[in-house]
Amino acid sequence: MSREEARFQARAAMSGVGLTTRSPEDIVAHPVRRRIVLWLMIVGGAGIVTAVASLVLSFRGGGGGSRLTRAGILVGALFALWVLLRLSRGIAWLLGRSGFAGRDYATMLDLSGEYAIAELQVQEGDWLAEQSLRAMRLRDEGIVVVGVQRRGVYLGAPGPDTVIEPCDTLVLYGRRTRIAELDRRRRDASGDAAHARASAEATADSHEPATSESRGVRSSTTSR
Repeated sequence: MSREEARFQARAAMSGVGLTTRSPEDIVAHPVRRRIVLWLMIVGGAGIVTAVASLVLSFRGGGGGSRLTRAGILVGALFALWVLLRLSRGIAWLLGRSGFAGRDYATMLDLSGEYAIAELQVQEGDWLAEQSLRAMRLRDEGIVVVGVQRRGVYLGAPGPDTVIEPCDTLVLYGRRTRIAELDRRRRDASGDAAHARASAEATADSHEPATSESRGVRSSTTSR
């Protein structure tokens, strides 16, 4: 989660504002984030109640307090609110010492769009089985093999000479539709034809923005 989004969610939790976005789901699914939000809700609720009570007491008539005392209470309440607003730095320091990154990897990888990280179970007879990553050339289809789970051992960032075996579980990054089609692909002539079509489509997609941009440049040059 990015720093800006985390700051926004922290202030929303402290103020008791409910949000119906995807970010609260990411917070609830993470144990450390849940604990942080829980303490923010407790501290935020206590701080608001204390501030309101202090303001009420400071402006009430009677009670035997001098103006200086009431002014001190008001300043103390404002200082408490300032401290609560500065908690984000303390939380960032604690997260840094715990080794948690402040980057929003879901946004960086466009996981909310048409791209996804998915697991694919390789079966006997699949197009992926008993081939090396170099021979499959999945990158030509726009698919990246992030890792391979094999007999309880995880192979991170496998090299091109890694041979995929039946019962392997692949961790893939790419378009959802392309990964789903790859899961249905069989080791025969139709599988090779599907790979060729997917590679051609990925090449066309990668050249489309550049083609549109070049057309725009040519049209503007012509108009001049």
